[in-house]
Amino acid sequence: MLKAFYDYAIRNDLVLPPGYCNKTIQAYVSLSREGQFLGIILGDDTPVLSPDIGSLANGKEKCNPIVEKRSVIFKDASDLEDKAKMKRDFYYQVLEEGSDCVPEFEICVKAAQDEKTLLEISEALNENKIKGSERISFIVDGKKIVKAEGLRDWWNIYRKKFIHAEKKQKTICLITGEDTVPMETVPPVTGLAVVGGHARGDALICFDKSAFCSYDQKKSANAPVSETAFFAVKAALDHLLKKAPVLANMKFVHWYEQDIVAENDPVLSANFLGINMLVDDEEDEEISAEEKKNKARSSEKQASKLIKSVKTGEKIPHLLSQYTIILLSGVNGRVMVRQYEHGSYEELQRNIDLWNEQLELKALNGIQNEKSKKLSARLLCLLKNHNSESKIWDRVSKELSGITQAIIRAIIHGTSLPDAVALRSLAYIRSQMLENDENQTSMKIPDATACQWLKVWLMRKRKENEIMSEYDPKNKNAAYHCGAAMAVHAAIQNVAMKNVNATIVQRYYSSASQMPALVLGQISRLSAYHLEKIENEWLRKQYEEALNGAYCAIGNEIPATLTLEQQAYFALGYRQMCTKLQKDKNERIEKIKNNVKDQNM
Repeated sequence: MLKAFYDYAIRNDLVLPPGYCNKTIQAYVSLSREGQFLGIILGDDTPVLSPDIGSLANGKEKCNPIVEKRSVIFKDASDLEDKAKMKRDFYYQVLEEGSDCVPEFEICVKAAQDEKTLLEISEALNENKIKGSERISFIVDGKKIVKAEGLRDWWNIYRKKFIHAEKKQKTICLITGEDTVPMETVPPVTGLAVVGGHARGDALICFDKSAFCSYDQKKSANAPVSETAFFAVKAALDHLLKKAPVLANMKFVHWYEQDIVAENDPVLSANFLGINMLVDDEEDEEISAEEKKNKARSSEKQASKLIKSVKTGEKIPHLLSQYTIILLSGVNGRVMVRQYEHGSYEELQRNIDLWNEQLELKALNGIQNEKSKKLSARLLCLLKNHNSESKIWDRVSKELSGITQAIIRAIIHGTSLPDAVALRSLAYIRSQMLENDENQTSMKIPDATACQWLKVWLMRKRKENEIMSEYDPKNKNAAYHCGAAMAVHAAIQNVAMKNVNATIVQRYYSSASQMPALVLGQISRLSAYHLEKIENEWLRKQYEEALNGAYCAIGNEIPATLTLEQQAYFALGYRQMCTKLQKDKNERIEKIKNNVKDQNM
């Protein structure tokens, strides 16, 4: 995994020089050449390459030079104990020792020794609402000291004080396989704060507990990595985490070994992470619009031919690209790798196309398919139905973090979904069908997304493509047609008796979906009474035909109890019969309109 990050950084020119880190600076303290305070200049979100001592700055004695928190560089008036005094002394000691190479340092040190100047700086920082936790630096004579002439030469030599290489034995780097003096500690990785990580960063390699160590090795000796190689890994992680979407309290990081245009990225498809996850990066102005279009068209054509070749056997040039997918979160200051996947682009494309195909389910009008949804939105149907949904995404993170990984693995590899998906989807549907909404006049229908989960689960469990996107009267599963019959009974009552305290669905759906033989006979007797109340002859005939068809398809015997698989078929049959009835009704209305129009003509 580390090698994959390293290769990504090298391929995309992300490698930072050892001892440096990109940092955002919120404000600069501007000083004249004589050390007079001129004012505060606010920074922006642009990262600035700055000297960094890594995790050594996490202790009580040392801090990063040049760019640090306000509370470190200047005393915080609210901190009566002055907890950062040792760090502050170290900061100015470094500047003083480097003043021979970078003269601007001496001006900064003298300004910090003048009480009047310190008071002015503190007041100005407060006026600009610069917090103690925000990073600041200095500008001397109009030039930022972080970009001062001679800074890099000085730091490349000075930073070796923190590396006691002469006392260490060389070993093999786990990332590059080359001989190296391993890093004693590694800098933290940023970008996981929204998924349980710390704002200051989390450790990717950490051996601070004896249980983590092997063969009496200490710290870095357990996983030796060279400084150059690890900074490449860190640069790749920091870069990828910035644009990675959050899925069930995990960062979804992915990339390809070969450049793939966003339109051809199967991971960003509408039914996976969602098409709106695409990041519109600014294109190079030198590339014309026509060149961009030709490039995208060529890439799309090559990718499409590659997928088709799997079916036709046609020999075409191979698209040499591999995907890498990693799910990451932060736990107790450490980077937690939740899942790691690596494989070929064409296999990923094929499996995600299969996912999209199996999700197809007709909408309520029975004509179009249900609209695409992001995977994160689909996960909501796997939660328990609560009255309060104010912290819905927190619940997704807590309740579904484990099942989400299994779902992603199933989508990527085209394998079976876990049974928990079916259990949760059925529980969601039952809860939804039992809700009592006084304002709702139409009959209740199982949630489309929950039924899509059931459809995919069934198709992958049985490994048969027998479940259609609409009602299938030839389906051989009796439970499927039991659900369809139940839907017709519910539709009959909804037309015959609009205002009832408890509908057939509310009273019987839960038991019918588990023990249909016990319930359907009783419901049939009620429907016979309800059918007599329907005045519309065509509608009454439609319901009678639908009932006869469903019961004939069930066969000689109604199942006494239903297994988990049969319960899923029951819910699908119910929903698809509802869409069929609505489609037939809409088609009749359209025919009547056309006939009236013809008569008028």
